Amino acid sequence: MVETSTVERDLRRFLAKNFPLGRNADSLGSGDSLLEAGVIDSTGVLELVGHLEDSYGIEVADEELVPENLDSIEHVVRYVETKLGST
Repeated sequence: MVETSTVERDLRRFLAKNFPLGRNADSLGSGDSLLEAGVIDSTGVLELVGHLEDSYGIEVADEELVPENLDSIEHVVRYVETKLGST
């Protein structure tokens, strides 16, 4: 299993590298909405999903594309950990 800090660190690097407003990912609170903060948009969510699937070998089902799973760093980390625990 991947450590939470590792998933969070990876996610912050991904956001900083791939999204202009993500360059401030270190100052973004773990619970802050990525959409409301303007870090990602709907297309960015799909890029994030691709990154998670490639990096962690998980499959994100259509019904899992909800804010409760993908709208904050905290939610993404919890989601990835849940997926990894169930594989």
